[in-house]
Amino acid sequence: MGAYEEIKARVEDDGVEYIYAMFVEMHGKPCAKLVPVNALEGLMADGAGFAGFASGPMGQNPADPDILAIPDPASYTQLPWQPNVAAMQCDPTVEGEPWPYAPRVILRQALEKLAEQNLVMKTGVEAEYSLVVKNDDGSIQVADERDIDALPCYDARGLTRMLPHLTDVSKNLNTMGWGNYANDHEDANGQFEQNWQYADAMTTADRLILFRLMIHTMAERDGRYATFMPKPFTDKTGNGLHAHISLWSADTDEPLFPAGETDSKGLGLSDLAYQFTAGLIKHATSLVAVACPIVNSYKRMGVGAPTSGATWAPSYAAYGGNNRTHMIRVPEPDRLEVRLGDGAANPYLMFAAMLACGMDGVANEMDPGEPNTANLFELDPAEIASRGIETLPPTLIHAAENLASCGVLADGLGNTRGGPYSEYFAEVKKAEFLAHHSEVTPGEITQYLTLF
Repeated sequence: MGAYEEIKARVEDDGVEYIYAMFVEMHGKPCAKLVPVNALEGLMADGAGFAGFASGPMGQNPADPDILAIPDPASYTQLPWQPNVAAMQCDPTVEGEPWPYAPRVILRQALEKLAEQNLVMKTGVEAEYSLVVKNDDGSIQVADERDIDALPCYDARGLTRMLPHLTDVSKNLNTMGWGNYANDHEDANGQFEQNWQYADAMTTADRLILFRLMIHTMAERDGRYATFMPKPFTDKTGNGLHAHISLWSADTDEPLFPAGETDSKGLGLSDLAYQFTAGLIKHATSLVAVACPIVNSYKRMGVGAPTSGATWAPSYAAYGGNNRTHMIRVPEPDRLEVRLGDGAANPYLMFAAMLACGMDGVANEMDPGEPNTANLFELDPAEIASRGIETLPPTLIHAAENLASCGVLADGLGNTRGGPYSEYFAEVKKAEFLAHHSEVTPGEITQYLTLF
């Protein structure tokens, strides 16, 4: 049975009337065309056409040929919150060739290169988001007006008040076959996290894009806004995107990060896992541009704690055991929890970038040093520097400049018609920073209007 016949049969069984032919641009914005099922054969054969320049940073100008987005049948998912619609994630092409500016194409090519070494990367994510409402003056506040506790994390009362939303999301996750296993009130007022089972990196990235779309759609239906913005409130914990990463054997599906009988550093990891960790640490100051990709990201990072008393965003490129003050935590010997990413990250680009950094560590048999056991948020910065631990960049433009000069990420994210994608990404992000930096903010008026 061919791809068209397979999807046609599923559409008929599911009672689906329309297909979202989807892809994301650099920022992770979901772009889609709504295709009626009577046009399914053409969609599967030729793809859906898009003017690439109009969709976002996709390396196109108005004179360029259309992008044809070719559906991946493996990504077919009926949407339980609008069950007459199914989504398929697409690989953008231009004139018959994979388009090298497309994030999903970049990840696909990175995973194909990894497969040549008989390796598979599996990932899971912790996607945090905030439920808010807008005030008449355009400002936002927590949607649940009773969610005001100074220490709201895991609060059963706040969880209970949002049960209609949370249980509907949980049911949708399980209907899609993702395996929801936890639903939490997180550390900020109005902040939640809902978890599903890990999978191969492409599947997890596809699912995160759909998860964000679902959360936005369901919040809007309830008269709220949902945001994955890294730092929507000055005084509240921001929204992270912690990534759990492991390497597996492609032919035997054997996990390769547990140490087995040998462990050189006491965390239960194999040499391969320690080398992968070392690569992530080595390139962290460049990797952060992809994992924390907007100006607002750097208002979440840092050692200053919000009113809850906790901060979960790493400030330093270090690793340790079950210690949440490090960029990399080892919760179990089967995986690394890379705590660098935030809610603005494009999962395709983030996974490709993390893979490139980690595999550079493997290729060069890097050593991450001994695990750190200290609470890094309590140590003096001079003490941290004396231990050889690098501080992560303070702003997006610092991170983008690091990325532009990183050869490992230039190779890992591939080449475009104008040079490495990493340089294109860095230039877009530098311009984004400068556009924000040129705006006069209300905070500046408050601080400086009568001072000078």
